Amino acid sequence: MALLEVENLSVNYGAIQAVRNLTLSVEEGEIVTLIGANGAGKTTTLRAVSRMVRPREGRILFAGRDITRATPDEVVRLGIAQSPEGRQVLARQSVQDNLELGAYTRRDAGEVRTDIARMYERFPRLGERRGQLAGTLSGGEQQMLAIARALMSRPRLLLLDEPSLGLAPIIVREIFDIIGELNRGGTTILLVEQNARLAMQRSDRTYVLEAGQLTLEGDSARLVNDERVLHAYLGG
Repeated sequence: MALLEVENLSVNYGAIQAVRNLTLSVEEGEIVTLIGANGAGKTTTLRAVSRMVRPREGRILFAGRDITRATPDEVVRLGIAQSPEGRQVLARQSVQDNLELGAYTRRDAGEVRTDIARMYERFPRLGERRGQLAGTLSGGEQQMLAIARALMSRPRLLLLDEPSLGLAPIIVREIFDIIGELNRGGTTILLVEQNARLAMQRSDRTYVLEAGQLTLEGDSARLVNDERVLHAYLGG
C-alpha cells in the first residue's frame, strides 16, 4: 500500500478545470516530483492533497485512510505538511514564532521545544536569527524557515511547492541538499519544482502534467533522458 494514493482527481476553479482525472501514488520513503509548465495543475494537486482546495471528483488516500473530505488541520494531524509556493512565512512574526506556529496542532509542549532546538541545529542560520522578523530574512533563509515550519508538525509526508523559486543557484543546491537529508532521515516527499532537471536528478519517480492531465510517469533516471521531457522541460 502506498503512503499517498490520488485516484481520478479532478479540481475546478469555477468553470476552469485545473486538474482532470489525475492518478498518482507516493511510496513510503520516496521523493516523487511533479513537473509541468505554469498552469499545468501542479500546485493545485498539492493543495488538494493538503485539503486547501476541494476536489470535484476523485479520492485521496493517506496511509490507507480516505482524507478526501478531511479538514486541513486534520490532514496535518494525520501526518501531511506543506511548504507552500512563495514560502508565505509570517513576515511580522519572528523566526521562533513561525516555528511555534508550525506546531499548532500539537499538545506536547516539551517535545515542541525540543523540535525547535533540532530545527536550529539543522538550519543554523535560523538559529542565529531566531528573534528576527521573518520578513527581514533573505529568500533562502525564508525558504529554510518555510521547510522548518512544515517539519514542526512531524509529517510523514512533506509537500514542497517550488522550493527553489527566486533563489540563487548556490542556495538552490543547499536547499536540495537539505531535501535529500530529510528524505534519508525518513521523510517522504512530494515535490513540485520549476528546475525540472535538478528535481529529477534528486527524485525517485516523476509525473509530468500538461493542462491538468498526466501525460508521462516513470523512474526519474529514465524520464530525464526521454526525448519528450528533454525538449519540453530540460532545454534538450
